[in-house]
Amino acid sequence: MQKVPMTAAGYSQLQDELKTLKTVERPAVIKALSEAREHGDLSENAEYHAARERQSFIEGRVLELEDMISRADVIDVSKLSGDAIKFGATVTLADEDTDEKTTYQIVGANEGDVRAGRLSITAPLARVLIGKSVGDSVEVTTPSGSRSYEVMDVKFV
Repeated sequence: MQKVPMTAAGYSQLQDELKTLKTVERPAVIKALSEAREHGDLSENAEYHAARERQSFIEGRVLELEDMISRADVIDVSKLSGDAIKFGATVTLADEDTDEKTTYQIVGANEGDVRAGRLSITAPLARVLIGKSVGDSVEVTTPSGSRSYEVMDVKFV
């Protein structure tokens, strides 16, 4: 069983989603199924089929979350340090063409959200950044073409 690295915040989000699915969503869909059954013929009952579909999604997501949580390797970023970029690092990059600066935290595969400044460890940019230090330049191929960045700062917070 392969461990999945994630931050404490990412782990907490997974646990919260699982709890919500089990305590709120699951009982609500069971109630909806019960009410739909009371309407009679199930073969032409759209409410019943919609509730069954929702139940299927919820149960699948519960299994997926339980698997991720059981394989989680929670890394406390505040205890990390160093000059080299690694999982959990908050990195400030400068685009070498436009001098535009952006900051990302390198997080687990399930936590990535570029708009929120969280870059998945599996993203092409994160993969080329691993092991680099302040002052290093990296080139990454993105859907919009090749981009070059200079590492301006590396922090662990």
